[in-house]
Amino acid sequence: MKKIALITAAVASLGLAACGGNSGAGNEANTAETNTEATANETMTDVNAAAGDAAALNAAEGALDNASTAVENAQEAVSNVAENASGNAQ
Repeated sequence: MKKIALITAAVASLGLAACGGNSGAGNEANTAETNTEATANETMTDVNAAAGDAAALNAAEGALDNASTAVENAQEAVSNVAENASGNAQ
């Protein structure tokens, strides 16, 4: 939705610049278009950073899940050893 608004603002700015017989209006349109581009670039940087953060969080969650599974497997192995030791002792 934001992209559509940014594109619409950019197109409107270019339209004003094209029909700007008044150099002041043309300059304002060019400035508005430049500001729109800067805002769009900043937005994409923020979106990419957020995506990177989400990927890092997903990787950390996966690592925690793997560690939890490893602990469960170790507990099961200790339990099996204890059962085997008590069975062999009899």
